[in-house]
Amino acid sequence: MKPSKEIVVPGFRGAGTFCGIKKSGKPDLALVVSDRPCVSAVVFTRNKVAAAPVVWGKALRNRSRLRGIVANSGNANACTGAVGIRAVRETSRAVGKALGLPVDSLLIGSTGVIGVPLPVERIVASLPGLAARLSPKGIAGAGEAIRTTDAFPKHGIRKIRAGRRTITIGAIAKGAGMIAPNMGTMLAYAFTDAALAPADARRLLREATDATFNRIVVDGDTSTNDTAALFANGACGLPPLEGEGLAAFREALLSLLLDLALMIVRDGEGATRVVRLSVTGARTRADATKAARAAASSPLVKTAVYGADLNWGRVIAVLGRAGIAVEPMKISMRFAGETLLRRGMRADPAAQLRAAPKIRAEAYAIDVDLGLGSGSDYVYFSDLSVDYVKLNSGYRS
Repeated sequence: MKPSKEIVVPGFRGAGTFCGIKKSGKPDLALVVSDRPCVSAVVFTRNKVAAAPVVWGKALRNRSRLRGIVANSGNANACTGAVGIRAVRETSRAVGKALGLPVDSLLIGSTGVIGVPLPVERIVASLPGLAARLSPKGIAGAGEAIRTTDAFPKHGIRKIRAGRRTITIGAIAKGAGMIAPNMGTMLAYAFTDAALAPADARRLLREATDATFNRIVVDGDTSTNDTAALFANGACGLPPLEGEGLAAFREALLSLLLDLALMIVRDGEGATRVVRLSVTGARTRADATKAARAAASSPLVKTAVYGADLNWGRVIAVLGRAGIAVEPMKISMRFAGETLLRRGMRADPAAQLRAAPKIRAEAYAIDVDLGLGSGSDYVYFSDLSVDYVKLNSGYRS
């Protein structure tokens, strides 16, 4: 699905600018803020090497009452020690002053190169002008400012009806490399004029990230900066959603975040194909998850997908070292709907001839049945191309 050109959510304003972090001169500082108090929810990376804004954000006591985000790209502010934490605090104070809000009113985010001190003075100097340019139509511009190696912007919008009123959900995200999230994605922010109870906001965000961002793999690496957040300001004028209204909101949020997640995996650095890999018949869901992620992260599997090579042997070999219960003679496997492996043995050779042209498509499915139980899970992953190696071999230079 192509991103919407305009993201307008009642009660929210956004903007993006260049503050001097990126060498390219492209936008690198984003700001989105609600005109009224919000109910908010945030999930962070589980990578034990967490960036300064993640460490700072986890310590916030008002995570359920944040008003929006300020985020920079081009510098991750990770592995920067006490200096990095001070930079986050300075950013928080400066944006609060620029907006006339209390300190720690906004969530702080960073993405980019690890291990380089953040030039926070450039951010601080740019925030007053950025705040002055905030616009209801500026959320998409903020989305542009959080991009790093992204080939295209990632944003979208959904509208639902509740209580005879229209409720809007808009979201922006970024991500193309270092993608195998263990909470959310590189950076993803959703904004809505719905009113939500704090417990519902937390639950819905956790459920939605688990079903979307936690199911994508580009290269098997979990970022130090992964953050996903939801902000609900109640500007629609309705009381907190419940019952059918809350269920409709849940489905819309899930649909929107899935679109963003698929945009990320489709934009995997150098990617040419996307595969939905499902594992069924595992003894437990945890085993199915391990198996799916192991196969989706395997360089041999991913290069086979790039070369349109029907190498099911690489997939079954990964399953055997994934740390799960496996009985080889019970495994079956389909590529693009064609059964290539049945009970551990090659199936009808004609199936390979039928599958060969199908796996040259931009998207197809690999389905694995372990034949051991009822556990199941799935992921989306991209292939591994020559361009991925070229891009990441010179990321810092």
